Amino acid sequence: MTSSTTTPDAAASGSFSLGGDLPVNRLGFGTMQLTGEGVWGPPKDHDEAVAVLRRAVELGVTLFDTADSYGPTVAEELLREALHPYADDVVVATKAGLTRTGPGQWVPVGRPAYLRQQCELSLRRLGLDRIDLFQLHRIDPEVALEDQVGELLALRDEGKIRHIGLSEVDVDQLAMAQTIAPIASVQNLYNLANRDAETLLEHCEAHDVAFIPWFPLATGALSKSDGPLADAAERHDASPSQLALAWLLQRSPVMLPIPGTSSRAHLEDNVAAAHVELTGDEYAALERVSAD
Repeated sequence: MTSSTTTPDAAASGSFSLGGDLPVNRLGFGTMQLTGEGVWGPPKDHDEAVAVLRRAVELGVTLFDTADSYGPTVAEELLREALHPYADDVVVATKAGLTRTGPGQWVPVGRPAYLRQQCELSLRRLGLDRIDLFQLHRIDPEVALEDQVGELLALRDEGKIRHIGLSEVDVDQLAMAQTIAPIASVQNLYNLANRDAETLLEHCEAHDVAFIPWFPLATGALSKSDGPLADAAERHDASPSQLALAWLLQRSPVMLPIPGTSSRAHLEDNVAAAHVELTGDEYAALERVSAD
């Protein structure tokens, strides 16, 4: 673990090349928590939200994950305010395909014309000529998958996006999408306490597709005072959350955790996880318990 006098550095998490040609430090940052309650409206502390994003860059974070539906539009606008013009190594990943009808409400819309419209609006809000990673936020069951992914492929061919990603898919859906267009990433729920996407992760490993776990810090009962996370955290002088992130980073070379926070202190705590190395026994103990 990094010492108290060492500045956390996301570069210690290692790197991964999205789509084979776009390198990022594996420990990234998710922007959803920068918005208001229910992922609706502006942050409680606008200046702190901007400061968190700028501090993330200082700490070596190069992958920033956002979406048009966070706010909606709020998170993308904060990213531009805080980081534009973007450093050469900063990669902005955004999403479209979920609309918002109110706080905590999410409705899939995957009509090609809508996805194209949202891409154009995200380009404008983010101040970009091309979006590095544009992700289909959800597959719309009312629209053929080939039409949804096909529109993203058209946008890629037009130079408006660089790489295509998916969110909350299963192996069959990913495999089908891969017959339509190159897929650089998937973003699914995955953490120590919820490993339902294990088979999908293995598919991603086999095809060199980035796996971006959302809700990466859910530790549940694993972090109770007599649990394995607490034991390992004490040995490493680390928090249970840091151990959960360290486990994800060691789980797979294609894993790109994106913990989010609205606090600079929590940000630094999360990035410090890049310096934590679990022993083989510690990793195996956490894997066994989380699998149960």
